[in-house]
Amino acid sequence: MEKLNSKHNYLICVVGPTAIGKTALSIELAKHFNSDVVSCDSRQFFKEMTIGTAVPSKEELAQVTHHFIQNKSIFESYNVGDYEREVLPLLDTLFKENNVQVLVGGSGLYVDAVLRGFDDFPEVSQEIKDEIEQLFDLKGIESLQELLLKFDSEYYHFLQNTNPQTLVNPQRMKRFVGVCKASQKPYSSFLNQDKNKRNFTPILIGLEAPREIMYDRINRRVDIMMQQGLLKEVADLKENQNLNALQTVGYKELFNFLDEVLSLDEAIEEIKKNTRRFAKRQLTWFKRNEETKWFSYQQPLNQIVSYINTKINESEAI
Repeated sequence: MEKLNSKHNYLICVVGPTAIGKTALSIELAKHFNSDVVSCDSRQFFKEMTIGTAVPSKEELAQVTHHFIQNKSIFESYNVGDYEREVLPLLDTLFKENNVQVLVGGSGLYVDAVLRGFDDFPEVSQEIKDEIEQLFDLKGIESLQELLLKFDSEYYHFLQNTNPQTLVNPQRMKRFVGVCKASQKPYSSFLNQDKNKRNFTPILIGLEAPREIMYDRINRRVDIMMQQGLLKEVADLKENQNLNALQTVGYKELFNFLDEVLSLDEAIEEIKKNTRRFAKRQLTWFKRNEETKWFSYQQPLNQIVSYINTKINESEAI
């Protein structure tokens, strides 16, 4: 067990796809460095959702202190901005106790919020939001595309070449056009601003496995969740199935079973398929960050700790 006497703070970030072993590694690292574990999994915040979100077991939670695990209700409005505002003061407090802390999770947007923060966009008035909503209702997504092209042709063509799906995403397009209308400036002019500086150095650890192994782990986890009572958990939440927190893999599919849209076997297969797709998207997101050091899900703990100590020593020498 190490406790670092350092002039810097270090946040060990354990990332990777679902079912890869992030929870187990984060606990071992926290025990080694005598730190807490801060969860960065947006599905595990909600106390009504336990089995389907793979919340750490009572035994795991008892090993080290965890934060942001089932601390919210599905009936609360909670987003990534709220999380950023809550997690940064918590980290400040934890760093006073120990210069090394552990962050773990598969929610890429939430990890980015902790590490870098977000660009500062102007407020969009309700009047402008209503105007855009009416336009969309009358003329569809094409009307928003035309406006974005008019206000910010550079960003429009950037999306067209790099992420065309965004151009047909109503919520994203309403956001882009709203910012343009509110500011009378291109949306892209607000991107890549100097972010708020953090008082810690991140050390990013990624866990991965060959695709067939990753998919097998996902399939087996879904089977275990069903054995643990996932169907009952979902059935108990059915009357609230339209809440935003429940629009997630493992719940949507079983709601379809309860609504007699799918058979139970079909719903389970859909959970497995959609979880595999989710894992693929997670990997794509995290692989963008070249600072992440990737390890096999079977990598011995001492080798990962050795890498972390090397990064800390390099930073301390500067």
